[in-house]
Amino acid sequence: MRIGPYFLVLSIPALVVAGILASSGAPWASGAAIAFVFGIVPWLDAWLGRDTRNPAADTTHARRFDVPLLLWAVVQLAVSLWWIAQAAGTASFDVPTILAMISVGLMNGGIGITVAHELMHRPTRPERALAEVLMSSVSYTHFCIEHVHGHHRHVATPRDPASSRLGESVYRFLPRTVVGGLVSAWSIEAERLRRSGVPVFGPRNRMLRYAAVQLAIYGGLGLALGPIAVALWAGQSVFAVLLLEVINYVEHYGLSRREVAPGRYERVAPRHSWNASHRVTNWLLFNLQRHSDHHFLASRPYDLLRHYDDVPQLPAGYATMVMLALVPPLWRRVMDPRVASVRALGGADGTASAA
Repeated sequence: MRIGPYFLVLSIPALVVAGILASSGAPWASGAAIAFVFGIVPWLDAWLGRDTRNPAADTTHARRFDVPLLLWAVVQLAVSLWWIAQAAGTASFDVPTILAMISVGLMNGGIGITVAHELMHRPTRPERALAEVLMSSVSYTHFCIEHVHGHHRHVATPRDPASSRLGESVYRFLPRTVVGGLVSAWSIEAERLRRSGVPVFGPRNRMLRYAAVQLAIYGGLGLALGPIAVALWAGQSVFAVLLLEVINYVEHYGLSRREVAPGRYERVAPRHSWNASHRVTNWLLFNLQRHSDHHFLASRPYDLLRHYDDVPQLPAGYATMVMLALVPPLWRRVMDPRVASVRALGGADGTASAA
C-alpha cells in the first residue's frame, strides 16, 4: 500500500486557510473546504471508483504510515489556533465568519476526530494522549472512553447509543447518542475506578480531568480573546460533534447482533457495520470506511484494514451518505431496502450484505 494518497488530507486545512484569507474580497470563499468535501469528493469517488484490494496476509504495520497522522495533528492545531486568533476580532457573525467556523468544524470533526479515533485505539500512551488532545479541540474528550470501552463492546445492540436503529431518523438519533454517550462514558469511568478501589470523585477520574481541561480552554479563550472567540470555538465544536455522530448514524444503521441469551449478544463480526470502498474518501479518512474490519479487530492500524465483499455495502462514500441522512425520506428510500435485503439473506441480525 502506498502512503502518498493519505497526504491528500492536508488539502482540507489548506482550503480552510486559503478560503479565510480570500474571504475579505469574496465572502463565500471561506466555505471552500465545505464545497470540496460535499461537492468535489463525491464526484471524485464516482470518477476514481472503488478500491477493494487488501494488504497481503503477512503485512505488518509500517511506522511510515504514522507520519500523515502526526503531521495532521500539528497542522490541525496550528490552523485552529490561527483561525480563532484572527476571528476573535470580528465585529459580527457575518457570512464569512460563519462559513469559516463551519469549515474549521469540518476540518476538526471530519478529519481531526478520524485521526483521534485511529490514535485512541493504539497501544502506546503518547498516541492515546494525542487522541485526547485532538478530541479536546472539539470539546468531546469523553469520546475516548465511550468509543473504545462502550461502543466497541455494545455496537449493534440496544445498549449502544451510537448504533442507529432501523426507521430512526438522524434527528432522533442525535440527541440519543450525544446524551447517551456522555452518560455511558461517565458510567464506564466510574466503574473502572470502583474496581480499582479509587474514589470516583478524585484526580484519577478522567471525566473530571477532561471537564477541567475544557473549562481551562474556554476560560483561556475568554480571557485572551473575548466572548466572540468562546462562541466561535463552541460553534466549530458543535459542528464537529454533529458531523461525527451523523457518520456514526451512517456506519451502523439498521444492523444488529443476535441475542444469544438474555442480555448477551453474539460476538461482533464484520457484518455488523456498513462498509464502503470508495477510494478518495478512504484516502481522506484513513480507511475509516473499512468500518467492518475496524469493528472486527479494533487494534488493526488503518493501513492494514481489509475490505470484505460479503458484508453490508454502502452505495456511496461518507460525504454523500451524510447529506442523504439529513433528508430522512430519501435516506429511508435508499437504505431501508438494503437493510431488508441484509436481514432477508442472513436473518434479523443482519448477517449478509446488500450490494
